[in-house]
Amino acid sequence: MKQALISLAVAACCAFAGSAFAAMNKDEYKTKKAKIEATYKADKKGCDGMKANAKDVCNAETKAKEKVARAELEASDKPSPGADAKVREAKADADYDVAKERCEDLKGKEQSACKVEAKAAHEKVTHEKAKGEVKAAKTEAKAENKAAMGNSPSTTTPNTTTAGQKK
Repeated sequence: MKQALISLAVAACCAFAGSAFAAMNKDEYKTKKAKIEATYKADKKGCDGMKANAKDVCNAETKAKEKVARAELEASDKPSPGADAKVREAKADADYDVAKERCEDLKGKEQSACKVEAKAAHEKVTHEKAKGEVKAAKTEAKAENKAAMGNSPSTTTPNTTTAGQKK
C-alpha cells in the first residue's frame, strides 16, 4: 500500500514537472488568453456598482490580476529566466498600483506615509530585479568568454626557440 502511494506521488510529480517545462501549443495559449480576458471583463463589470475610491481600488485590483495572469501565461508559454523576471516585475507593479489606490482612502500625513511605503516596497523589488539582471549578465558574459576562448585558436605564440634563433 505504501509503495503504491509513493509510486503515485512520484508519477504525479514527474507529470507536473514535465508539463511545467513544456511550452504550450497555440490552441492552449489562445484558450488561456481568452479565459484571462473573460475573467478581466467579468471582474471589471463587478466593479461597476461600487462608488468613489472603492471602485478605483477594485479596478486597480482587476487590472493588476490581468497583468500578472498575462505575464504568467507568457512565462508558461516560453519559459526562461527573463520570463520569470517579467512575472516578478508584473507582480511588483500590480502590488504597487493597488497600494497607491488604497492610499487614496487616507488623508494627509497618513496618505503620504502610505504612498512612501508602497513606493519603497516597489523599489525594493525592482532593485532586487536589477541586481539579478546584473548577475545574469555577468554569468552570460563569462559563459560567452569561456566559449570564445575554447573555440578560437590561441593568439599568443609559445615561447620556444628553433635552432639558430636567439631568444
